[in-house]
Amino acid sequence: MGLRINDTVPDFEAETDLGRIKFHDWIGDSWAILFSHPKDFTPVCTTEFGAVARLADEWKARNTKVIGVSVDGVEDHKKWKADIEKVGGAPPDFPVIGDIGLKVSKAFDMLPAEAYLPDGRTPADSATVRAVFIIGPDKQLKLSMTYPMTVGRNFAEILRALDGLQTTTSKGCATPADWVPGGDVIIPPSVSDEDARAKFGEFTAVLPYLRTTKAPA
Repeated sequence: MGLRINDTVPDFEAETDLGRIKFHDWIGDSWAILFSHPKDFTPVCTTEFGAVARLADEWKARNTKVIGVSVDGVEDHKKWKADIEKVGGAPPDFPVIGDIGLKVSKAFDMLPAEAYLPDGRTPADSATVRAVFIIGPDKQLKLSMTYPMTVGRNFAEILRALDGLQTTTSKGCATPADWVPGGDVIIPPSVSDEDARAKFGEFTAVLPYLRTTKAPA
């Protein structure tokens, strides 16, 4: 069975280019984003790692740790980071897990249990290791996205989704389509009108089950 929203994510120990970690301990009281890649020294992935590096201040502002995983070894990761910094224009200071044994990729259901890395492999052999997992401080999966190798991930959208998750988790609301921070939010249908006014103030009843209000401070 695949990893589902609100499941506790697998805990594991692994080597990274910045040292050994135990995943749940590494997350601690922070939010975390695990983003995976099928192979080092590949063009799309290099631009993605560069994008993550440029957003270091944004992750910090959101109490969020980021960590990469690739089915190559940590020595390759260390060498690859020079290319990432050249392309991204910022040092990639986050850790990258070495997953040659596919332990993490299989635990997060990115590869089937019987998968292995053949000699002379290409990125196509681990193409499904192209995912993003947003994890809460409770160690539960909050959101996941999987991308093909040809489409670079939009980290502005990942930031937006993280903002939405942190807002809805802390404020007891939901967000509408295309929501951005500062936009109106949705009051859950389970909250009565009376309780909604007490919690959120005035609201607009668009439909009997759709009520919008200003985002709580």
